[in-house]
Amino acid sequence: MKAAIEFIDMDREELNQLLERTRASLAAEDYRKVKGMVEALTYLRDLVADQETTIRDLRELLFPASTEKTEAVLKNAGMQVKSKPTEDQVGTSKTGEEGKAKAPGHGRNGAADYHHAQRVVVLHATLQAGDRCPGCLKGKLYEQQEPRRLVRIVGQVPLSATVYELQRLRCNLCGEVYSADEPEGIGEEKYDETAAAMIAQLKYGTGVPFYRQEQLGNHLGIPLPASTQWEIVEEAAELIKPARDELIREAARGEVLHNDDTHMKVLGLQRAIAKEGGERTGIFTSGIVSTSAGRKIALFFTGRQHAGENLADVLKQRVAELPAPIQMSDALSRNAPKSIHVLVAYCIAHGRRQFVKITPNFPEPCRYVLEALGEVYQQDRLACERGLSPIERLHFHQQHSRPVMDALHGWLETQLKEKKAEPNSGLGKAIDYMLRHWQALTLFLREPGAPLDNNLVERALKKAILHRKNSLFYKTLNGAEVGDLYMSLIHTCELNAVNPLDYLTELLRHTEELAVKPVDWMPWKYRATLERNPSNPH
Repeated sequence: MKAAIEFIDMDREELNQLLERTRASLAAEDYRKVKGMVEALTYLRDLVADQETTIRDLRELLFPASTEKTEAVLKNAGMQVKSKPTEDQVGTSKTGEEGKAKAPGHGRNGAADYHHAQRVVVLHATLQAGDRCPGCLKGKLYEQQEPRRLVRIVGQVPLSATVYELQRLRCNLCGEVYSADEPEGIGEEKYDETAAAMIAQLKYGTGVPFYRQEQLGNHLGIPLPASTQWEIVEEAAELIKPARDELIREAARGEVLHNDDTHMKVLGLQRAIAKEGGERTGIFTSGIVSTSAGRKIALFFTGRQHAGENLADVLKQRVAELPAPIQMSDALSRNAPKSIHVLVAYCIAHGRRQFVKITPNFPEPCRYVLEALGEVYQQDRLACERGLSPIERLHFHQQHSRPVMDALHGWLETQLKEKKAEPNSGLGKAIDYMLRHWQALTLFLREPGAPLDNNLVERALKKAILHRKNSLFYKTLNGAEVGDLYMSLIHTCELNAVNPLDYLTELLRHTEELAVKPVDWMPWKYRATLERNPSNPH
């Protein structure tokens, strides 16, 4: 008979204190392993406590597939891979449309990749354009278009501090004290806008918890307690809320909106839910990515609402004259915005995954499906490489992908009608999933701009998952709202190739202007706004 297991309930602070006490007695590598086991056990316990977590979810978490690429999936099933291009080869081709081989690169970043590096122009010490060539003494020198570029990188601490020691003089007779004036431009606040932006970027953009930032600061001689970091980012968040609110209004006008959610832990909200009871006990972080004319906006919402409910709240701000947007998600009903008309598109990658899981048991049928979908992804890749407009892309897919999808649909129906697949088997269920959602899975064949999958928001949700992995939870709902705000602004910057640290800094430097006209301070507009109104000396 197995002995009963004693469960000890400990919060994050107690766990950190316990781990710190063990640090001195363990080697660095052993401490890292013990710390990882503690955090993994805490996360697993939260998952098991969630009623919606299944055994399959736990199995996939503990034993994840190394890859879902068709080539690897088929090889693992003992099958030979055909040479025709699939989605695995998309983006890795060594030839262009003309068939010319691309020159191999050295794998390093060139000088042009350092977009925000300081640029220093160095002129020749003795020569200039128009001078006589000192070599042949006949020709004249002219300036080449491309200068020779050198890249030099130096390290620096995330936060630096300057201590100003103001001289004080005192009269030995009357006792009057005279102090040196403060240097100009140092500001009145101890922590300036760049400090708040850097702390927020590390915490919500890179996943470094406050207590780890505190440890790093202590080691580098710049002490900054975790509680102080929270006060800084909370105060800053209140000032830049207009930017987040404007992002929501802009996202509501999007042509395509991706949405999904992931589980999150908010201690204060969990206690409130436990007190009030009720059937709904889950807490989620919903991700919404809105796309329109090449622009992408990421939004995060943490609380009791599902992704569909949060999407409905966003779409309530949509202008009535606009046509119905495309909503891309998986087939879960909780992702659908109730009582709001949208064009529903479902993620092909989710349908494909049904067959990836069962490939070892049904190798040949799964091979047909995976390679057919791979051909569709290849066509989508070609459309992207050629820069086709949404209408041109639609026609391209109708010409090249529709025959493939029609053949696949006929094959799926045949498997069930002719009883080649048992309906209750893994293959039968995978086929049934595809057939039940066929219209939504193939919206890209009928509507311009409809995407193939929901990978855009899946990647966005990694921000929230990284926070959950490193910080484990939010303490209060207010803390979650602050995290959602920063993640929304930071990831929107990343999606639009904007420096998030610079963006947050400028928002905090221009809070008054932001409050008056937030539309001018969107990530894709703020630089032009600064050039028009260079009111800040920074």
